Amino acid sequence: MIALCWIDNAGIARVKAIPAGRLDRAAGWGIGMSPVFDVFLVNDEITTSEHIGGPGGDLRLVPDLDRAAALAGQPGWAWAPVDRFTQEGRVYAGCQRSFARRMTDQASQRGLSLRMSFEVEWAVGTDDAGAFVPACTGPAYGMTRLIELSDYGRAVVGALERQGIVVEQFHPEYAAGQLEVSVAAAGPVAAADDSVLVRQTIRAVSASFGFQASFAPSVVAGAVGNGGHVHLSLWRDGQNLLAGGTGRHGLTGDGEAFAGGILAALPALTAVGAPSVASYLRLVPSHWAGAYHCWGLENREAALRLVTGSAGEQDVRANIEIKCFDLAANPYLVTGSLIAAGLAGLDSGARLPAEISVDPAGLPAGELDRRGIGRLPQSLAEAAGHLAGSAVLRKAMGDALFSAFLAVRRGETELFAGASPEDITAATRWRW
Repeated sequence: MIALCWIDNAGIARVKAIPAGRLDRAAGWGIGMSPVFDVFLVNDEITTSEHIGGPGGDLRLVPDLDRAAALAGQPGWAWAPVDRFTQEGRVYAGCQRSFARRMTDQASQRGLSLRMSFEVEWAVGTDDAGAFVPACTGPAYGMTRLIELSDYGRAVVGALERQGIVVEQFHPEYAAGQLEVSVAAAGPVAAADDSVLVRQTIRAVSASFGFQASFAPSVVAGAVGNGGHVHLSLWRDGQNLLAGGTGRHGLTGDGEAFAGGILAALPALTAVGAPSVASYLRLVPSHWAGAYHCWGLENREAALRLVTGSAGEQDVRANIEIKCFDLAANPYLVTGSLIAAGLAGLDSGARLPAEISVDPAGLPAGELDRRGIGRLPQSLAEAAGHLAGSAVLRKAMGDALFSAFLAVRRGETELFAGASPEDITAATRWRW
């Protein structure tokens, strides 16, 4: 069997499956699927939008055979991401994967290429009458956790490697039962594909051990949540534009402009990269979540962190990390939107403001005001408002995708209006 997978605007991995013998036909003609899933909310309720919504119409799911992989965690199954087309064979205006490819192509037309990678954090455990029970009890970053989950960790990494994923590191994280895996950077569409495949593999391996895996921004209300930090580097003619320049910390002019465009757009981008009501239970100060609208060299409390790498490898390893994002996000929308914001920064000659080297939460309010540093949106409604006003992201996504995505954000805001953090966490813990 082959799982044909796409990610909707609520960040949920949706699927249709076919027997292997139907793959040739699926690759040539696609598999039917309603466009209504683009206005599904996280709880499977349905909203509507100006261009997408309702029971009418049909699409074709066409698998990308270059990315098909036998699933090591699900014997007898394979996986392939899909592009979505109309029945007339045109690219569907609401296809998030096609949006990521389109923005990648726009960068390429300007002589630019990008390398991206998503960090994947998850909490592994079980559910006891609605309460999360972690699968290990050892301390944060502790060897004890690896000993408790030795077989499980090895099985996760082994499954990923058998699927062609290059695992760079695996370690226990801060929150209860929380682990993290980092994989090698790839082109924007491939990086988003990898993020989807990594998570579904972890979920399958977890099930084989009798565990559940939660990638939700908030697993236990009031505790540290799961991030989905994005690392990004920008290249031209084989040169990393975030290193080897004459700017601060080796930035080139174009590298700084691209990063400046992303930083300037972060209030709107937060609705894309932290798209759930639950995201704002995680996005709080002094939790390494990047809650403040600022940047800094190796500053894990800044929303945009510049990573230069160790001496002697900056030309290869220098990158920027966007820390305010989480794994409720659709990774294809994330990659495409980051490129759109960066290209807008290049067009405007954006420059980064003064950097912050400390936790902004520790600075006096007057100092924050003097430096022009504020909090990023503190609710989904606030983030959606910034997104609604972003001409850059509206133009990049196109009206159909933009309006459907925004409708889902507004629908989920209404869905959880008045809900407590505990209720929000309980309702979303196992959705991602």
